[in-house]
Amino acid sequence: MNKESLAHYCALVKKESGLVLSEEKGYLLESRLMPVARKYKLADLDELATASQKAGSTEMVREIVDAMTTNESFFFRDITPFDQFRDYVLPKLIENRGDKKHIRIWSAACSNGQEPYSLAIVLKEAGPKLAGWRIDIVATDISREVLTRAKAGVYSQFEVQRGLPITLLVKYFKQDGDKWRIDPALRAMVSFQEFNLLDEMRALGKFDIIFCRNVLIYFDQETKTMVLNRMSGILPPDGHLVLGGAETVLGMTDKFVSIKGQRGLYEQGAGTPIAKAS
Repeated sequence: MNKESLAHYCALVKKESGLVLSEEKGYLLESRLMPVARKYKLADLDELATASQKAGSTEMVREIVDAMTTNESFFFRDITPFDQFRDYVLPKLIENRGDKKHIRIWSAACSNGQEPYSLAIVLKEAGPKLAGWRIDIVATDISREVLTRAKAGVYSQFEVQRGLPITLLVKYFKQDGDKWRIDPALRAMVSFQEFNLLDEMRALGKFDIIFCRNVLIYFDQETKTMVLNRMSGILPPDGHLVLGGAETVLGMTDKFVSIKGQRGLYEQGAGTPIAKAS
């Protein structure tokens, strides 16, 4: 792959998804984009780069972005956020939303669905505490391919073994050959839709808590600020944001403040954005 093609892919993925690829990630492009090139009967990534710049290449561009933004996930990944949700956030929501009995959760960049389904399990395990409540879990991703998998709710033995306790596997999944199929009632708790984090978020409605983990690390600072400020705008004053353990809002916005003793969990702040973002 020549330098011009590499620069094209980096610019394309940045424009369409916000993901910043360094030129050192050329090996990643090779492994992820060659299947796309083969699908279109193109010899290599240079030919794919040329073809994707032509008019009418919208579907090809989408497949390129899909391939580069698909990230690994697994059930109850980094267990702390799910413990925080169960022990810290959920009790507050039950207390503060008792009049409406309605909770809305957004799992942003949900990949193959393990995160929103893990949240659904936590809520199911809450049992009588949520009797009569309406729970909406909205799970979004930019990739149609992973959303198709997520909606199906079917996982391999390897996938269910990663982070999912055997007691919960037996309780909420049914074995289907060499696969495991999630319980239909659990699957019905989650609605999946295609969404780009660079787009206007108000169309999604308001949420009580947003999970956006291990995503911002791939964005530049300006994009991080924009995304965080927009997320603040669709959370109520007592709303919460969950980021990955290695992520922070420091230096990007003071719309959110960290909660003492709760790593990765943020609440709404009263500040104004550090950088201008629409």
